[in-house]
Amino acid sequence: MKDRKNGSKTDERNPDGTFASGNPGRPRGARHKITQAIEAMLEGQHEALTQAAIDKALEGDVTALRLCLDRIAPARKDAPVSFALPEIETAEDAAKAARAILKAIAEGDVTPLEAATVMAVVEQFRRTLETTEIERRIVALEAIK
Repeated sequence: MKDRKNGSKTDERNPDGTFASGNPGRPRGARHKITQAIEAMLEGQHEALTQAAIDKALEGDVTALRLCLDRIAPARKDAPVSFALPEIETAEDAAKAARAILKAIAEGDVTPLEAATVMAVVEQFRRTLETTEIERRIVALEAIK
């Protein structure tokens, strides 16, 4: 694909798949000038601002109250899940665990979203077991040679 302005190629890529434009963009961790200016203005004011928010919340300002409560008790992103899960040492055990997860959903012990999260962990562990087994077999085969 050619650039309309100067006719140079714009779709050339580096080996890692990134574009070879010559402009690396903003370095990781670099802060925008506006962000830096705001941080400079707030420097040393954290305690006073926090106290002002608390005072407004205590006076009945609903927005300030919500802000304070969100800091004190933030919304939970996840929670522990507890149900019977068989020990997993083989791929067949992983299949048994999947059945246990389905049963837990059917019985209402866990939500489908919780079950999906647990199943993803079981699947990752199954892959780890599989990779370990393949590595063990390769080492055994190489020892025979």
